[in-house]
Amino acid sequence: MLAVGGWFKNTVCVARGNEAFVSQHIGDLDNAAACGFLEESVAHLLDILDVEPEFVAHDLHPDFHSTRFAAAFAAERGIPAIGVQHHHAHIAAVCAEHGVTEPVLGLALDGIGLGADGTAWGGELLRVDGASSERLGHLRPLALPGGDVAAREPWRMAAAALHALGRGDEIAQRFAEEPAAAMVATMLARGINSPPTSSAGRLFDAAAGLLGVRRRASFEGQAAMLLEGLAARQGMAAPLAGGWHVLTGQLDLYPLLSHLAGYQEPARAAAEFHATLAAALVDWVAFAAERTDVRIVAAAGGCLLNRLLSVDLRDGLAARGLQLLEARMLPPNDGGLSLGQAWVASLAAKA
Repeated sequence: MLAVGGWFKNTVCVARGNEAFVSQHIGDLDNAAACGFLEESVAHLLDILDVEPEFVAHDLHPDFHSTRFAAAFAAERGIPAIGVQHHHAHIAAVCAEHGVTEPVLGLALDGIGLGADGTAWGGELLRVDGASSERLGHLRPLALPGGDVAAREPWRMAAAALHALGRGDEIAQRFAEEPAAAMVATMLARGINSPPTSSAGRLFDAAAGLLGVRRRASFEGQAAMLLEGLAARQGMAAPLAGGWHVLTGQLDLYPLLSHLAGYQEPARAAAEFHATLAAALVDWVAFAAERTDVRIVAAAGGCLLNRLLSVDLRDGLAARGLQLLEARMLPPNDGGLSLGQAWVASLAAKA
């Protein structure tokens, strides 16, 4: 089995029998050198391991270089190419590390990944049973004004939050120093180039933008990292009472965003954001555990690199009698995707 990972923080994985060999960090596939290095890494791993793949696994996104490479690789050799949904792969990577084959509740929290329905996912609650995955719920969506550019400009996610809260008329004045503020307000009002996303990463961006922590990001995850640092310096905070609602199939954090939109103390608000988000996620997962009778939880995605969130999740789920599995040898972000893809595809091939 060969698995070729995703777009960001790419790695590739070769599975042989009950062993999995994950490559070094290849990087983001946004330039020719990185794309070429992916192909060289595949050739090198297959050569030194003396493996001729019977299957090749890849992300569902059709525009990733890794996906296109997988399709060409499979066609050249006459072998099947198996697409694995992004967040299923995140959870599967944790299951592979722990050798878990029984059903788990998968909490996948990241920036973005193409969902099975073609929309932008990133705050997902799944029931994963080996090669099968069922979406039980997701974070209440926010709009992405401008599409991918919103991931680089957290103020746009803050604007999306204001629009969602019925406060779109505040956008132009609140972000007056942004030349595109009035246009973004109009885009949101008219639903132009503002696709919905359930992304937890974009929720962090919205919080950072509302609190004035970071308007524009110089690198991926910068706003969330600064928000975490601010919260860590502030110290402990209690979850916001009424800061979320657990609905059928959805975790609604709009009350938390409404609270942040009018807050005057960024450090305290950042701490409250982290505490409330963790408490809400624990409540959501525990609710699903009661409904599904699944007591093992696997959590993954780039947001799990946030120590404050991870610790609170671990403690909160344990208090509810739930077992949490986390990434150990590989990172929880996209660096572990290739292992998860190989795990899912291997189980699918055996079925």
